[in-house]
Amino acid sequence: MKKKYVMTAVVAVACFSLMVGCSTKSRSSNETNKSSTNEKIHVTTTFYPMYEFTKQVAGDKADVELLIPSTVEPHDWEPSPKDMKNIQQSDLVVYNSPYMETWEPSIEKSINSEGPTFVKASTGIELMNGIEDEEEKGKQAHAYDPHVWLSPVLAQKEVKNIAEALEKADPDNKDYYEKNSEKYIDQLKDLDKKYQSTLKDVRNKELITQHAAFGYLAKQYGLTQVPIAGLSPEQEPSAAKLAELKKFAQTHHVKTIYFEELTSPKVAKTLADEVGAKTEVLNTLEGLSKEQQKQGLDYIEAMENNLKQLQKSLSE
Repeated sequence: MKKKYVMTAVVAVACFSLMVGCSTKSRSSNETNKSSTNEKIHVTTTFYPMYEFTKQVAGDKADVELLIPSTVEPHDWEPSPKDMKNIQQSDLVVYNSPYMETWEPSIEKSINSEGPTFVKASTGIELMNGIEDEEEKGKQAHAYDPHVWLSPVLAQKEVKNIAEALEKADPDNKDYYEKNSEKYIDQLKDLDKKYQSTLKDVRNKELITQHAAFGYLAKQYGLTQVPIAGLSPEQEPSAAKLAELKKFAQTHHVKTIYFEELTSPKVAKTLADEVGAKTEVLNTLEGLSKEQQKQGLDYIEAMENNLKQLQKSLSE
């Protein structure tokens, strides 16, 4: 993650601290009115999977807001003072992991006890070390892979954590949230079964991806992910790394290089040209394009599309 994003977040936190005193009194008043008028709880979610999982559980019993626009690459996003004000006025803030939303710890620390409850959806999930490149290991010894939502199995755990937080924040609707979470988890279990049955007999098991986003999915279904970049798609591979990837692709007869819609496919296309492969989109679900939103694409359908693409590419 570039230093400028961290610095901007720090400045935003400083600005936000000036607003906390005023917003606290307003928030306390709002909470009193909410309890007396049965107003819905307000939940802010960070990026698309957190929004989708929360919305599936919350249904019409909570107002669920997406903080990071779906067309923005979340690795590059930084909160503004206006964003922080919205966070402060929420009842719950659902985020994936401080290794994804790197700005979250400083913001949570800056908000007083009258602020929202922060819900880490990945609680209880053992994160993998996300550094694949020896060069990067020396620089980021404690970088963990946050992309757990791309495993349908781990997504179930995130949904459970979100459901528990909603039940605690809004006990009057506990049964409703439980029912919704069970229904959605059943869908995720079906998705897992589709991945298991489809990928168990594919000819090839290696996939070269734009960045290291598919480690959990690969591990879950017996595949090997070989990323061009590291945990963030903004990282540029060295010439030596590209040469290594070219050799790997040729040795393992890799015919498809995967890239993502929210990032530039330039490096993926360069590598594909070098080895005579084609490029295809593999959706990280970090965000959705405007066209996808228009079509009503959701997590389940996007993951099914990923499965179709994997089946086709890995069977060539």
